[in-house]
Amino acid sequence: MYEDKVLTCRECGAEFVFSASEQDFYAKKGFQNEPGRCPSCRANRRQSSGQARGGERQMYDVICDGCGQPTQVPFQPRGDRPVYCRDCFDKQRQHY
Repeated sequence: MYEDKVLTCRECGAEFVFSASEQDFYAKKGFQNEPGRCPSCRANRRQSSGQARGGERQMYDVICDGCGQPTQVPFQPRGDRPVYCRDCFDKQRQHY
């Protein structure tokens, strides 16, 4: 069905293999373009793009609705649902 292809990285110019299994994966995901970067350059790009955004998620200070202690959450609470610290969240999750 698919055969390994040798592609050239548009970033560093190195040749890399776009394997038959990778091609099958791309097809199953609906990707229509072949990769333009070698695995090393793709990894470097992913790593640097996280740093460009600041590297860390914005955290919001809240008071836990379970225990009343101050905590931080990685989303901005809207006020229509309770917000829990990690311990209380884990306790709530065990009930489901």
